[in-house]
Amino acid sequence: MRWALVKVCVAVTTMVVVAFAVPLGLVIREMARDRAFSNAEREAAAIAPALSITTDRDELERVVASAGSDAGMAVHIPASDGDGEGSGSGGDGGGEGQQAVDIGRQRAADKDIATTRKLGRASTTEVPGGSTLLQPVALSSGEIAVVEVYVPEAEVTNGVATAWAVLAGVGVALIVGSVAVADRLGVRMVQPARRLVESAHELGEGKLGARVPEEGPTELRLAAVAFNSMADQVVQLLANERELAADLSHRLRTPLTVLRLNAASLGDGPAAEQTRAAVAQLEREVDTIIRTARDAKPQTAAVGVGVGCDAAEVVRERMDFWSALAEDEGRKVRVAGVDRPVRIPVARADLVAALDALLGNVFRHTAEGTAFAVDVHNGEDAVIVLVSDAGPGIADPRAAMARGRGSGADGSTGLGLDIVSRLAESTGGDVRIGRSVLGGTEVRIWIQLDGREPVRRGHRGAVRRRRRTKLVSTFNRPRSHP
Repeated sequence: MRWALVKVCVAVTTMVVVAFAVPLGLVIREMARDRAFSNAEREAAAIAPALSITTDRDELERVVASAGSDAGMAVHIPASDGDGEGSGSGGDGGGEGQQAVDIGRQRAADKDIATTRKLGRASTTEVPGGSTLLQPVALSSGEIAVVEVYVPEAEVTNGVATAWAVLAGVGVALIVGSVAVADRLGVRMVQPARRLVESAHELGEGKLGARVPEEGPTELRLAAVAFNSMADQVVQLLANERELAADLSHRLRTPLTVLRLNAASLGDGPAAEQTRAAVAQLEREVDTIIRTARDAKPQTAAVGVGVGCDAAEVVRERMDFWSALAEDEGRKVRVAGVDRPVRIPVARADLVAALDALLGNVFRHTAEGTAFAVDVHNGEDAVIVLVSDAGPGIADPRAAMARGRGSGADGSTGLGLDIVSRLAESTGGDVRIGRSVLGGTEVRIWIQLDGREPVRRGHRGAVRRRRRTKLVSTFNRPRSHP
């Protein structure tokens, strides 16, 4: 398309240049010719008054010389036949005819001079090296003299070559300019189309992050917008499908934990062993589903912000559920900061899944009788949810937070902390793992209320960290626990 547009512009510009430059060049040539012959006519007209007064050779030579054109001018005066009348006044003797007078160099043919004298009007004729102007002049005797003015070819074409060179230069400049403009227009049209094709191939190859810059002509820009919208929808559909499979599978871990704990209290016997084996097998199958869904999940779209929920109400509900299991295992439970509503920009189902994941990890990875607590703090621009326990803690928090990696224990897929991280990051917050005041693990969920990205560089990053430190410092003070 690019070269086709360049060729079209070259062809059109060339035709326009030829259509204007050739006639203009011919006009300039005719103007130069007319200028040269106009000068010749003026020179011939300067001799006419003298011819009307006298035909004396010496006088005419002086007139021609005074005109400064003796090298390129000739005067042809015809001979007149005398019949003896009035010859007494002549000094040449009576009865003899007057001879023809030729002044200057004759270049025109005799027949051309005779024709001009006969017709009585000016004419031009070609001669070697140029042209001549033959101008008839009436004498006092009634005869017709012919003034011949030589016009060299250099004078006829004076300035024509320069004018043609200027026209050619202008034409070439116009063609080059049109090529440059057409090339820029072609690039502006071709590059967006090429990027659209490349992005379509990448999307077809499974590169779901392929996008097209929304630039270029209006039509291509609209096509880029439509392509990006389509790609976003494809990514969102795939992400929703895989995340739904992973999240639903992970949410099965909560009832499985209850079944495992209940199966552990069945005692000995074939039925009890079969129940425990079935629960263990079911947990392994769920883990396999979670890992498969996570491995196939594209990392191209973040979890969107939900419609919002009351974090305090969700925490109270989930703690009521887990308190029954905690009572069976002799675990002490503490809940704080849920006495008043705490609105957060997170869907209720997502917060329930995150809390179940963290509390399930407490029951799964700590011994019976280990205490745990859930604290909610409502700040000006963020809400912090702390899930802490009195267990042995996590030896490598960085590895535990890494996406796709669990704690290394049996039944760990790493999706629990991943669900929590995605929930916090969808609001611009994050998740931290540290040592709790109970002596075990503390998972701190920072939920940003205004949806801004966390700033961790420079002065603003230091200010944000100081605010965050001040906000969470109240949770690091020692507390009495039931």
